[in-house]
Amino acid sequence: MALVYQPVMQLSGILVSLLGWVLSCLTTYLPQWKNLNLELNELEIWTMGLWQACVVQEEGGMQCKDFDSFLALPPELRISRILMFFSNGSGLLGLLLSGFGLDCLKIGERQQEQKKRLLLFGGMLFWISGITAIVPVSWVAHATVQEFWDENIPDIVPRWDFGEALFVGWLAGFCLILGGSLLNCTICSTEVHPSSVHYAVAEQQDQCQCLETEMRP
Repeated sequence: MALVYQPVMQLSGILVSLLGWVLSCLTTYLPQWKNLNLELNELEIWTMGLWQACVVQEEGGMQCKDFDSFLALPPELRISRILMFFSNGSGLLGLLLSGFGLDCLKIGERQQEQKKRLLLFGGMLFWISGITAIVPVSWVAHATVQEFWDENIPDIVPRWDFGEALFVGWLAGFCLILGGSLLNCTICSTEVHPSSVHYAVAEQQDQCQCLETEMRP
């Protein structure tokens, strides 16, 4: 039962991590990190992302304008760009390493120790990717809350609110950390994989056949 349970855990971990990586990439490019509703014109909703600001009209139209300068952005958006790029890169590298370390992959079946190391490194990269995805969205959310409740800003000034991309980013980080944890849990198992047993038996049979051949007159 444990021999069947381990590959299932590995596949579950890699699929959950893949989902988290896709959501992390989606979070990076979504323009809905912040939303702004104007009371004077309720037909328009302003949104702000890491790359552009957009205005969404009730008729369904959407117009976006890219930010002119990276240095002109608020600190949380500048750092968020870097962290999200790092999250996407480490998540992609984690997918590649852990993919080659899966037991269901026939490549390197005799090198179980190396495959375990690949799973370990892949799981650690998923943890790093998940943390670096949660930090920027949490930072932007914290800055949005501080600005929303800032008493120095007049009440007539519109306030930014949470955008949908923040919730997608939190989900992405959770999936990446969960996927990395599932992969690392399989490494703790000391069960012998059936493929290694198969090759060990085959090698013993070959040795016995060689001895029988040498003992024959």
